[in-house]
Amino acid sequence: MHYQRPKGTADVLPGDSDKWHYVEETARLLFEDYQYHEIRTPLFESFEIFSRSSGDTSDVVTKEMYDFHDKGDRHIALRPEGTAGVVRAYVENKLYGPEYAKPYKAFYIGPMFRYERPQSGRQRQFHQIGVEAFGSDSPALDVEVISMALAFFKQLGVSGLRVAVNTLGDKKSRDDYHQALVDYLKPHFDELSKDSQERLEKNPLRVLDSKEPEDQKFVADAPSILDYLTDDARNHFEQVKQFMDALGIDYVIDPTMVRGLDYYNHTIFEVMVNSKVLGHGYTTICGGGRYSGLVKELGGPDDTGIGFAIGLERLMLLLESEKVAIPEKNKLDVYVVGIGDETNAETLKLVEAIREAGFSANRDYMNRKPKAQFKSANKEAASFVITIGQAELESKTAHFKSMASGEEVSLPLDDLYKDFSKIYDKYTGE
Repeated sequence: MHYQRPKGTADVLPGDSDKWHYVEETARLLFEDYQYHEIRTPLFESFEIFSRSSGDTSDVVTKEMYDFHDKGDRHIALRPEGTAGVVRAYVENKLYGPEYAKPYKAFYIGPMFRYERPQSGRQRQFHQIGVEAFGSDSPALDVEVISMALAFFKQLGVSGLRVAVNTLGDKKSRDDYHQALVDYLKPHFDELSKDSQERLEKNPLRVLDSKEPEDQKFVADAPSILDYLTDDARNHFEQVKQFMDALGIDYVIDPTMVRGLDYYNHTIFEVMVNSKVLGHGYTTICGGGRYSGLVKELGGPDDTGIGFAIGLERLMLLLESEKVAIPEKNKLDVYVVGIGDETNAETLKLVEAIREAGFSANRDYMNRKPKAQFKSANKEAASFVITIGQAELESKTAHFKSMASGEEVSLPLDDLYKDFSKIYDKYTGE
């Protein structure tokens, strides 16, 4: 039988995995500078955590959730996004307690699962980098989160970024806008898509997020939420804009943006890039915003939160298309060539000693002839080649060659074992 990976999944092979590791490590180092620390939550949670947090009108819950009943008849779901699990962990572990700094800042990196049509950059198992900050209502925190996302992309070398922002206001703003949107859309009910007809009463804001052509003509002329903001909500958004101006962040206001999940309020944003590999025109590579009520909904205090998520598959496509340079990793410092079976133990001891000294080393494990071993050293781009044969064993020496300069010397084995770093520095000029 010929086995294949499940539809909508991908193998990240060595070579490509180095690029993924670089992107992930860049995120870790940058986020730590902002005092966000890594959190790891389960790949599956109770179904209710996602259905309550995402909203029963979201595509995630109605169409895309991988859910099942386990052997204990518990309703379980593979996580379709990262926020709900982090909120659950925040509540369950009482991370809102006085012993923890506020705002409480965390980031996550890992796989998510959604049953949707696989396409370039969108898989059924996909990966996200995301951040969450809890316990502060400050508009300055909104802007810090946006700025951190931009800093991450800039550090990776992504250019041509555009930030779109909007506000969903506070509860009263949203309730008033909800009614205005229903009043506007209801006369066109029969002309809306089936999905939008279902959403109209439960959450009409989701109609604004529709990509269906029959909905788009109504979205274009829909009322703007900016006209329904309370004084507090308007003040919050004004401060967000002022702070972005102060940081020199170039942004546009998009009053039709609502994001795909139901838990957002106040500031929402998307970071976009104009790249043909992701589609025509500007496409989103990062999205997020502020939310309140979600922590309380999952059993915690009435703490607010804000965060964003970045899809790694789409980001990797973007980096490849823009030919962003990824630093070379895991270069081979030393290849040890053994001539004759009697050198087997010594070459094995030597590669282990070099590794213990903090350098990378390799040797032959396929019983190849010396010529083939030298070819392997070249293929693996070793900086140095150490050769040990019968004569070297007897004299307790090794033949040492710098592949960059071509310099060749005979060195005592004891020196190689005792302080390889000193020899490495001498022959690399470091």
